[in-house]
Amino acid sequence: MSPTDPSSVCPAVLISLLSCTTNQARLTVSPSSSQLFEGQSVSLSCEEDDSSAGWTLRRNTSTETKAECDKWGKPAGSSCNTSGVLSWDSGVYWCESREGPISNMVNLTVTGGSVILQSPVLPVMEGDDVTLLCKTKTTPSTAAFYKDGSLIRKQPTGHMTIQHVSRSDEGLYKCDIRGHGESPSSWITVTGRSTTTSSFFTSTTPPPASAHPDDLVLRVFFYLVVFTPYFISTLLVVSLYQHRAKGNDELISKVTAPPTQAGQRSAKDFDDIVAVTTEHHF
Repeated sequence: MSPTDPSSVCPAVLISLLSCTTNQARLTVSPSSSQLFEGQSVSLSCEEDDSSAGWTLRRNTSTETKAECDKWGKPAGSSCNTSGVLSWDSGVYWCESREGPISNMVNLTVTGGSVILQSPVLPVMEGDDVTLLCKTKTTPSTAAFYKDGSLIRKQPTGHMTIQHVSRSDEGLYKCDIRGHGESPSSWITVTGRSTTTSSFFTSTTPPPASAHPDDLVLRVFFYLVVFTPYFISTLLVVSLYQHRAKGNDELISKVTAPPTQAGQRSAKDFDDIVAVTTEHHF
């Protein structure tokens, strides 16, 4: 059987490993909003494909790094419930297993202001409709919606629906209600309807440059943690293949090597003996 080309094997192995280890859990948030008022209750859950992996919720805030649920909330299986969130609860949240893989990350913003923009927590699929709600603690009011700093439209009902979203709708959104103030900004990610492997990359796409520097550092760190083992394993597979191929070449060269000088001399001596014997017989 001919050896398999490592250039075709290694990418397949890498993609298989990624699809097996990066999509075992998904973090969901209830209420489904990336912005919260101070004092609100929120529940975060790891939706698991493999409960034996031991998924736990962690977060990074301005005062904590990789803090587990029991330090800031109440654990309930693979969920974590918090009540009365405060501004310092703003940060990046994710699920992590004992083996190391992580889920998608969610950036939650808790504000002490009077206006929030209720927008999708998870990436939005192309073609779906998305509703943005500009909320106050009182009755709904006319709201102005902005994308990347530019006014989109004003809505008297306080909510706006973007129909059949596309990649061009991806951006930084906020809203403003006259007399109440404006909301914090939230990044909305739009993804294509693709395989589970590519959805992982989209869910961990870094936020825009206006995001907190600590968030960017965290995301870069997770990229290194997740992808470095697979990169090393790929190199090992290639190295092993090359080593075996080299060994086979050396064996073949030994088997097919030309006769040595000694072997050639022995053949010549044999010819001389035959010649002498023939002459003597005559």
